Amino acid sequence: MIPTQNRRSFIRSMMAAGGGAGAFLPAIARALEIPADRRSGTIADVAHVVILTQENRAFDHYFGTMRGVHGYSDRFAVPAPPLPQAPRRTVLVQPNEKEGEAPALLAPFRLDTPADFRLYRPLGTPHGFTDSQAAWDNGRMGEWPRHKRNHAMAHFTREDMPFQYALAEAFTICDTYHCALHLSTNPNRLYLWTGSHDAMARNHGPAIDNGYDALTQDPRGHGGYTWTTYPERLMAAGIDFQIYQDMDDNFTDNPLVGFKRYREADRAAQGALAELARRTVKTCPLTRFTADAAAGKLPPVSWIVGPAATTEHPSASTPLQGADYIAQILDALTANPEVWARTVFIINFDENDGLFDHVPPPAPPARMGAASLGGTTIPADDEYHTHSQDAEDAVFLGRPYGLGPRVPLYAISPWSKGGYVSSEVFDHTSVIRFLEARFGVAEPNISAWRRAVCGDLTSCFDFAHPDRADFLAALPRTRALSERAATLKGVAPPLPAALTAPVQETGLRRRRPTPYAIDAWLTPGDAGPSLIFANAGTTRAAVFHLYDMDRLDGPPARYTVGARQTLQGAPLKDGCDLFLVGPNGFHRRLKGSPRHFSARLEMRGKVAELVVGNLSGEPLRIALTDKSYGRPVRTVAVKPRETKRLPLDLSHSHGWYDLELYVPTQSWRMAGHVEDGKASFSDPAAGGTGPLAIK
Repeated sequence: MIPTQNRRSFIRSMMAAGGGAGAFLPAIARALEIPADRRSGTIADVAHVVILTQENRAFDHYFGTMRGVHGYSDRFAVPAPPLPQAPRRTVLVQPNEKEGEAPALLAPFRLDTPADFRLYRPLGTPHGFTDSQAAWDNGRMGEWPRHKRNHAMAHFTREDMPFQYALAEAFTICDTYHCALHLSTNPNRLYLWTGSHDAMARNHGPAIDNGYDALTQDPRGHGGYTWTTYPERLMAAGIDFQIYQDMDDNFTDNPLVGFKRYREADRAAQGALAELARRTVKTCPLTRFTADAAAGKLPPVSWIVGPAATTEHPSASTPLQGADYIAQILDALTANPEVWARTVFIINFDENDGLFDHVPPPAPPARMGAASLGGTTIPADDEYHTHSQDAEDAVFLGRPYGLGPRVPLYAISPWSKGGYVSSEVFDHTSVIRFLEARFGVAEPNISAWRRAVCGDLTSCFDFAHPDRADFLAALPRTRALSERAATLKGVAPPLPAALTAPVQETGLRRRRPTPYAIDAWLTPGDAGPSLIFANAGTTRAAVFHLYDMDRLDGPPARYTVGARQTLQGAPLKDGCDLFLVGPNGFHRRLKGSPRHFSARLEMRGKVAELVVGNLSGEPLRIALTDKSYGRPVRTVAVKPRETKRLPLDLSHSHGWYDLELYVPTQSWRMAGHVEDGKASFSDPAAGGTGPLAIK
């Protein structure tokens, strides 16, 4: 890929790589043709935010094979606890849910819909609190099928989901957007509408099940939750909004019905409560949304809750039916170009069902009795399960609630064209944060830890320089496939005959900038050398996962480091093997003694420098090898206690680096991406076969 290509030719080449212009369906094509109504060049140009939350799909399940995203070819897939048949496995290798049955080991495998159309509707998987906590296992993620079923490892590809891939090729896809919790629909949707599930039990929470999903249900006898919701805050601020839904068929996906105030509002005949009910818990169908868009009467904030058959929920729906529903919404929005020119359309998924995703979600440190395994510079006490409801969930007291696994998010608007990927960490509170950024209505329910770790989605857009694109609109439609899929019954997918690694497409993708400037390095100390976890960024905290390769039966140590802060880890032993990952492709690996040298990256102006320090009393000759991008091997001579600075030219790898520094008693691998505040490209070394073993 030639980085000097102009925007339009780049998009056209990306279309060709993804199957040609025919991959763009009519609704998508029209959305691409309408330019942004640029007035101020800021988020203030957004007049309408439309939010559609679909059901129960993991990111890898939909997009693990897509080029240019953090998918199955992840060279730094994290280690999982050893198995007899796979002592050095990554999390991409999982045991069969039934011990002794073949195949003994599973990797993510394809739902081959061209061979068997029925596979568009696989059976659902468990996704309650206890099975989700057990599968995540405090970050070990080593026995996923035993808690979620074997077919939780199944996934789709571009060929199976042309509409969804076309959306991602046309606009912006997030590959580090997480559901809020290791939990089911309602608790996750509470984060979308309120920023919380009341972890500290101040207002009849914590909500850890789907019990309050109808106006008439009161399973715990408290009459409904009592904390303030974001629609109430919008109403108080005079910001118009509407939930478009059919209350008789919305898959019980509106969790506001579980709140005492909304139950009172539903019975109100007039006044403010009746108005709140009209906007939130009364039927307002998609036909009304279409009419409002056509008439230019769409409110500033719209939530859409679709019928069960359109939600993409396993067993109840399919990707094909979801595609047709999304196309209907896009058709409604783009039918009025003046409306679309000022609209942001956010499509996300409430949770992952039980479907597997290989990326360990950012979370506060694991608590081991009175101690924490790791550390945090951001208060996080309200992120733990400390108020149980019964003996079953009490087993997981002290566990972090989330973040949960990755789920897809598409950012669709005139300001997000171009086939970008955004790799900033987000969760469901990020949607509220985007509304905060645009309309100035704050949500105090969002915890300090989530505000620090998760972004506000604004980096998915370029309000100052929106892309312009024009494409042919005479393209295939979604209706016929949706109608065919609607007749399907849920099936149990067949398992592969043997362990086979998943394969991700190769090729570059345009990439939104991220706020990360993180690093880790060794520092000497009286008790021995230790790791420093550093965050030089100014806006976002970062969560590091540290795996001790000799103690993988224990959870990883997690370190949350706030902006412009550092944390120091525990003293290290000789002969260690440590595997460290963080956001934005960050990776470090230490093997051997930690006593000889340290290395870190620094920015001097716009130049990246490798800073190598000799920690020993002896001169060192350190072999410096580029592991992925073809730079020549060199030797760095460093005198005792000396520090050397080596400029790095990362231009030909678009800011990506993967270096190994080696002496016979110590190796230090460092990989990641150097940000400069501008859009760039995905990792040129990504793509291909997913790693099943740790080397």
